[in-house]
Amino acid sequence: MTYLCYIDEAGCTTPLPGTQTDIQPVLVIVGLIVDVARVRELTIDFLKLKRQYFPNKFRNGNHQLDDVLVEIKGSDLRSTIRKHGVHADATLKFIDDTLDLLRANEARLFATVWVKGIGKPIDSRAIYTSSIQAACRNFSAFLDWRDGTGFMVADSRTPALNTQVSHSIFTQKYRAKGDPWARLLDLPTFGHSNNHVPLQIADILCSTLLFPMATATYCTGQITGKHVKGRDKFIKRRYASRIKALQYRFKDTNGQPQGGVFVSDGLLGRKSDLLFIFPA
Repeated sequence: MTYLCYIDEAGCTTPLPGTQTDIQPVLVIVGLIVDVARVRELTIDFLKLKRQYFPNKFRNGNHQLDDVLVEIKGSDLRSTIRKHGVHADATLKFIDDTLDLLRANEARLFATVWVKGIGKPIDSRAIYTSSIQAACRNFSAFLDWRDGTGFMVADSRTPALNTQVSHSIFTQKYRAKGDPWARLLDLPTFGHSNNHVPLQIADILCSTLLFPMATATYCTGQITGKHVKGRDKFIKRRYASRIKALQYRFKDTNGQPQGGVFVSDGLLGRKSDLLFIFPA
């Protein structure tokens, strides 16, 4: 069997100068795994959802396949929920049905969440490189589990950054002592999200869901600014259990749990499991 893994991100690598800031306090990099045989069905069904819940964004008479060019951005969905909460009916139902599609198509996810520390320098190259290498490890473990092969498609950034990420994988895959990711058919390639529905879904996972879940969990009470909102807790309450159920997790050769959503908390060093725990 063959699988595709779609990589997208939300946030930035600009350091936080203080506790009060409008710089995004977290960076989320998500991987969405989809069986090649299910990509077509997932794509067509998601296009129907976009037109169903956001008809004003699409022209009547256009071919349905042209709808892929009109993105429903995850950051816009997040802003709508932050503004309207439980009354953001169309947005919430759209997200609910999208998660139902992922479950019906047996998609799985993993992610790395970087919570920035105050006044701490950030090596963006190291963060992106380590995150993509972690994605390769997680995806490879999944392929071992399913006895399959796979290919990775990441949302394109700039040619220089794309090359940097791919080269970090190249040096591992073609090293003299052997390929640690033999089930990956080639290096990650880069696509544009308005051509790949699974990249659009990955954007929703990281921008609409994991980003505010992380700010609600790790930044509330530590950071103030436009990227930390009270209704982030509402998003966490509504969707944390569904994100948790979509995770792909496994144990390494030492029996240690790996995969799923990993959080590096630069503020207080808290654990990843906290993302899915609700205070009493």
